[in-house]
Parts: sequence; C-alpha cells; structure tokens
Amino acid sequence: MNRLSKLPIGLRTKVILISSFLLLLPWLGYKYILEMEKLLRQGQEQTLIGTTRAVATALNERPKLFSDQASFLQSVKKGHDLYAYELQTPITLDGQLSDWTDYDDKMVHYGRDYVQFSRLPYSNTSISFRHIVGKYDGYLYAAFEVSDSAPIMRRKDSVRVDRNDHLTIAMTSPDGEFSRYVISAYEDGWVNAWQITDGISDSASLIQQKHIQGYWRTTDKGYNIELRLPLSYLGNKLGFAFYDINNRQNREIDTIIGTSNTSHLNRLGTVLVPSPEIEKILKGMGHTSSRIWVIDRHQRVLAQTGDIQDSNGVWSSSVKYGDNDNTWWSSLEKKLLHPLYYRYLITEPSEFVDTQQDEALVKGVHVSQALQGRGYSHWRRSEDGKVMILTAAYPIWLDNNVMGAVVAEESTVGIQTLRNRALEKLFNAILAVIAIGTITLFLFASKISSRVRKLRDEAELAIDSQGRIQQPISPTQDTDEIGDLSRSLAGMVTRLGQYNHYLENLSSRLSHELRTPVAVVRSSLENLSMQNQDDDSQRYIARAQDGVQRLSTILSSMTEATRIEQSLQGAEKERFPFNELVSGCLQGYQMAFPNQTFTVHAGSSDIFVNGAPDYLAQLLDKLIANAEDFSDNQNPIEVILARNGSQAVLTVSNYGPLLPENMSDQLLNSMVSVRTQNKQSKPHLGLGLFIARLITEFHHGEIKLRNRADQKGVEAMITLPIAPEES
Repeated sequence: MNRLSKLPIGLRTKVILISSFLLLLPWLGYKYILEMEKLLRQGQEQTLIGTTRAVATALNERPKLFSDQASFLQSVKKGHDLYAYELQTPITLDGQLSDWTDYDDKMVHYGRDYVQFSRLPYSNTSISFRHIVGKYDGYLYAAFEVSDSAPIMRRKDSVRVDRNDHLTIAMTSPDGEFSRYVISAYEDGWVNAWQITDGISDSASLIQQKHIQGYWRTTDKGYNIELRLPLSYLGNKLGFAFYDINNRQNREIDTIIGTSNTSHLNRLGTVLVPSPEIEKILKGMGHTSSRIWVIDRHQRVLAQTGDIQDSNGVWSSSVKYGDNDNTWWSSLEKKLLHPLYYRYLITEPSEFVDTQQDEALVKGVHVSQALQGRGYSHWRRSEDGKVMILTAAYPIWLDNNVMGAVVAEESTVGIQTLRNRALEKLFNAILAVIAIGTITLFLFASKISSRVRKLRDEAELAIDSQGRIQQPISPTQDTDEIGDLSRSLAGMVTRLGQYNHYLENLSSRLSHELRTPVAVVRSSLENLSMQNQDDDSQRYIARAQDGVQRLSTILSSMTEATRIEQSLQGAEKERFPFNELVSGCLQGYQMAFPNQTFTVHAGSSDIFVNGAPDYLAQLLDKLIANAEDFSDNQNPIEVILARNGSQAVLTVSNYGPLLPENMSDQLLNSMVSVRTQNKQSKPHLGLGLFIARLITEFHHGEIKLRNRADQKGVEAMITLPIAPEES
C-alpha cells in the first residue's frame, strides 16, 4: 500500500482520469435511446391498432364478402372443408408434384377417418392419399398423391368410366348449382373431366368438360393427379372422392375415400378461396408498411397483403428517405466509424424467419380476443429471435355479430434502423465531445504542468546542494495562482540571497574588524612582559598571550576559506600525474605526524588529471589532517588511489569513531564540526572539509564522507575526472 501511495501521478494523468468520467455520456445516451425505443414501440402499437381498425371499418356490414366464402358455418373440419392456398408460381400439370414442394407440409393426409364406403375391412395399404388445393391467377389447382397397391386403369375399348379407379369431383357453381364430374384415364397423360348429368354408369349421359384439365401419372406407390379449373366455375362448396377397384375381373368398387360425400349437395364440404374482393379493398387502402390478413370467424385467411420482411412500420420511411449528404464527414462515417459501431456496439437488422408466413389459419391470443369483439395487440419474438414482431387484431362486424377479424403485423426492423441511426449520431457527437474535451484538458494540464515544472527547475537551480543562491527566479506576469506562486518564490529567493551574502561576508568582516584589536592587545602584552613582574603577573601575561594567539589562529582560519575561494577563480590547470602527487605528499605526512603510520596504494601506472597541483595538495592536507584528528593512532591511515573507468578515485580511510547519522553531507559545509573535547587542543571551526569541497568542485569532482564497510572507521572518497591523452 505504501508503494502504491508513492506512485508519481502528474497533473496530466489526473486530468485524464477525471476526463474518463466523460465515458458516462455514452451510457447515459444509450439509456436515453432505449427509452426512446420503448416510446416508439408504444407509438407503433397504437398506429398498428389504428390500421386494423381502419381496415375493419371498410369491411363492416358487407355480407357478400363472407357468404361466398362459407364464413357463416358454425364450425369447419380439417380435410372436409378445404382451403385454397395462395400460390406464388403457376403449376405445371405433369403429375410429378414438383411444383408443390414448398407446400408439402400443408398437404392433408386422408386415411381411415375419411373412408365413405369399404366392402372389406379397410387397410391403410389398400388406398390413401395426400391432397392440397391452391389458387393462382384465376385458377384453382388441386394435387393428389394416391397410395394404391393395385391401381386399375380404364380399358381402352370400354365406354364405362366407373369400372376402374377414378376420381369424382362435386362442386357448386357461383349461382349455387350442384354438378359432378369424373376423372378416368386409359393411361398416363393428359386428362379431362366428364360431367355426370344422370348416372355415372350411363356413358351416354357423360359430357366432356374441357375447362377441368389434369394430368394422371402412375408412380411406384400408386398414382398422382394434378387438376386445374377456373375459379369462375366454382362456388363455395367442393369435394373430391376416389373410387378404388382391386378386382380386374368383376371390377366392383371396394373402397370410397374422399374429402366429403360427392353424391349429395348438403354433404359437400366447403372451400375457402382467398377473396379477390377483399384483396382489392386491402390494396386500395394502400398499406405497404404492414402485413395484413383478413380472416373469417374460423380463423381462415380470406385475404392477405404485404410481406413481413418489408413490414417495418411507419418509422422506417423517415430513415429510408432521409437526406444523404456526400461530405467528407459522411464518407468518414461510412468507411471508418460505422464499421466499428456495427462490429462492437450496434446490431444491424437482418432477415429473419417467420413461421406464420403463408399460413392458412392465423392463431394467437390477439385473434381470439378480436373474434370475441375486442381489439387487441401483443408482441412476439420471431422464431430465430432476431426481431420482435408486433401483431394486432380488430373485429369485423355484421349485424352485431363478429364475422371475422383484421390482423396486421409489423416487425421492429424500422425502429431498430431508427434506433441505430440515433446511436450513430449519438456516438459521433459523444466521440467528438470526448476527443475535443480530452485534448483540451490534456493541453490545459500540459500547460499547467510545464509551468509548474519550469518553476520547479528554476527553484532547484536557484539554490545549490549547500544552500547557496546561484541564480534568481524570474517572476511571471500571469495573474493565476501559479503566477502568484512564482512571484512569491522569486521574492523569497531574493531575500535568501541577500541574507546568504551577508553570512558569506560575515567572516571576512569579523576577521578584518578583529585584527586591529588583537594586534593592540598583542603589542600591549609584549610591552608589559618586558617589564619586571612577579611570578603571578608573568603567569597571567602568558595566559593572555596564549589567548591572543588562539584568536589570531581563529581569524586566520576564517579568512582562509574566503581567500581560497577567491584564489581558485584565477587558478590555472595543467595535466600532471596525480599518483606522484599523492606519493610525494604522503612522505611529508609521515614526518609531520611521527606518531601516526600511513599506508599508501597509488598504483603502478600514472593517473593523469587536469588541475592545480598546489590546491590538490592542499586538499590532501585537509583530508589527512581530518583523518589524523579522528584516528585511534593504533591503526594506519590508508590512502588508496585507483582508476575507475574515466575517473580517478582517491580514498582516505582511518580507524576511529563513526559518523553520526545524517551528518555526512553537513560536515562538508562551513563551520560544522563533530570533534570531541579531547581533540580540541587547538581552535577548530570545521572549515577543513569545507575547503576540501571547494577544491574538489573546482576540479569538477565529487567528495563523499561515509563509514567504512567494516564499521570500524570513516573514509573520505574523492572522485576526479581523468585527463584525456595528449595528441
């Protein structure tokens, strides 16, 4: 935790972190658009209910639209009451049933439940069939897939049409007239229907009708039949029945199976053909943004218009016909931004699967409510879950009775497209705001941080490591807080410079002012000592002279540092072997300090430096004198000169007391000392190491004081740059 708390975090980083709160804007905008989408759905729901109400109003109280479609029946029976599907393509009459592949799941299977007569107990292997009817371009098409274990065709020399397998068709005309027809084939191929005017066994009463056409094809399972007849001949009742004959000798009928009894009018089933009149009304309404059904009371589809894939609602038009500009920003959006949005943020509407398309019966809670006389709407999800589909239903009234309902459906693709367009605009605006805001804040923070960093650099350069004022701080004219701070620091540094100048010149002033009184006292004591004095007086005079001598030594030490600092400014440097200087000085130190031993290691090769030999010798004098003062006099003072890369390292080490904590750097300042009382035999102001630091800095070197690695003493280490070789 402490390490984390000390991590340096600049103003720019903080501003970027603060600006990250701008990322809340996309989330807030997205939530707002979701709420807008809910409102649009509510509006779409009300609009769709209004659409169904308008269509239902156009169909109310029009009985002819429903009586012709057998909508007055109380109930309908699957397989008995037929429904003609709206075909998308014309049917080729070839008996192969390949054109009915898309409607294979809608074919009704006719088996035991649809047997009307059976000489023997019925078996599924004897005869059964699958059947469907459809409508296309004014014609009714019918397909039969018959499974017959032993189909028997009509004999070519026979005039009877009922002594073989045959199909009977019974229907009513638009005027309600009942008529019956028979399909009987000699062989595979094109067939026409024979109208039965009297009895089917009387061949003279059969009249060939060319408006009912078909094709008979034998298959491995039995045979297929495809028929076509004009819708203008068809009323609201229709039935088909197959007569199966298995004995080729007696050719008696074994089984009759069909959609309904074709012998009597009142036993025929109904047929519901999508009403062209209602389709005209729907097309006249001009509803192109919805898929609309009109159903009867039995939920059978009377008419249908529109495609659910294109039923996007009224909202899609505003997006579809929106203005499309060709500016550079629009091109940037399409090529760069929109692919990113639709890849990571937005879901693009796509085609979906709708299971209710082309359904003969429309079911659902909305239909049930509408057939009970109440308008209703609800949402359902498409089968693949890609979109939501809104369905609404409204009742159609006839004499206070519900005769059917108008059902309309729309998908949410239009709303999704509108939402996506809004999200695009939102993300564009937010991206621009975040980019401009972040860049602005970053530049502002960079400006502030650069000003603070400049002020920091000036403050660091104004005062060196020893606390001396090197250069003033330039105050700025800015009127903000940083400008006030720079002016305050500039004034503070100026006042500190004046005070430091006073302190730096204090020693020279004191030494100058004290030298005259000290000289007067010294001359007076000398004159007094020449006169005859008793022993006590002589002892006091000697003590006074000793004090004057100590004062003179103190004054000399105070002026020495100032004198050396001034003389260094005019000193000249030369290239010379530093190791020879160290070896020569150490020989003199051994004579000057006979009670102290020295060991020197100056290396076997010359180490050249650029400098003033006299001052470097004085530097070595100060270090040796300081080491001798603190040495225990039992172990030698070690002097080591070595080369470390491009630097010469001089180390003076002594055995003795250790340095106090946090005092190594302060001992290099003026008038700082840690000597004990037993080492104060002569006055000492702590100027020796200060002078050593001045000489080292003049030679572009570095001086450090530290305890020895074995913790038995102290060592001073001087680092000087090595002089380059002469060319």
